[in-house]
Amino acid sequence: MLALEPAIEHLCTVRDFIRWGASRFQEAGLFYGHGTANALDEAAVLVLHALHLPFDLPEAYFDARLLPDERRQVVELLQQRVQKRLPAAYLTHEARFCGLPFYVDERVLVPRSPIAELIEQQFTPWLDPEGVRAVLDLCTGSGCIAIACAYAFPEAQVDAVELSPDALAVAQINVDKHQLAERLRLVAGDLYENLEYARYDLIVSNPPYVNRAEWQGLPAEYHAEPRMGLESGPDGLDCVRRILAQAGEHLNAGGILVVEVGSSAETLEAIYPEVPFTWLEFERGGDGVFLLTAQQVEEYADLFEKRCRSANA
Repeated sequence: MLALEPAIEHLCTVRDFIRWGASRFQEAGLFYGHGTANALDEAAVLVLHALHLPFDLPEAYFDARLLPDERRQVVELLQQRVQKRLPAAYLTHEARFCGLPFYVDERVLVPRSPIAELIEQQFTPWLDPEGVRAVLDLCTGSGCIAIACAYAFPEAQVDAVELSPDALAVAQINVDKHQLAERLRLVAGDLYENLEYARYDLIVSNPPYVNRAEWQGLPAEYHAEPRMGLESGPDGLDCVRRILAQAGEHLNAGGILVVEVGSSAETLEAIYPEVPFTWLEFERGGDGVFLLTAQQVEEYADLFEKRCRSANA
């Protein structure tokens, strides 16, 4: 339990509370990685949210003094971060992805994929943005990737697939928030099962890819997220194998498949040493995202199907 009253009594400015919050977070050994990378940034997110202020608050306002009621609201929110070990986004119910706002809660992962950079670049030079008419987002979660793709490709229809009914409910909130119901279809199902014969110029996915042992050792902040969005079998690749095995049935000629596998990248290469995965690089950090062209997916279709069947045997 944090000692709240001294902070409420003696701290005055926005800057004071950000510093105090960061100190308490460091003292408590919190973990970051859900949109912020350190205690100061995490504290700033929570302080500004409690004060109903924007994330890009001008520097001069950091020396503004808080009213007593505001001080208490800020301190109580910072205390929740320490006590509950929840990512800040679950306390604010807000996250940003590709510069866009999203509603989030414990039913979905907190948006943080490096795929955001690719969306902002419209997946060039691998795609001609003007030619993209159909996009598929597998394991959509909050819908952040699908919605960002709808903005990036304004002429495209976007399908977003999710197995979890709870996650689909959150995705629906975000589709409505961004007024994209006419161009973005939410599909309940297990990967491709309810897509029939639909084909796409872009298939993109941030699926579960954490292996079972790694998941068990993750910090509390990750265990606050839905396990089915993170863990995917003994080697972390149960879901990815199935994505690869059926991708050829749903990619248009000239299309691409982009999948994040994070820490399981080395394992993936060991399972498919014959496959020339293109590993993408990111200016803002992040790795473990591969790209395959439709031609490559077709070339290795039998191999993908065989390895998938073998793993499930």
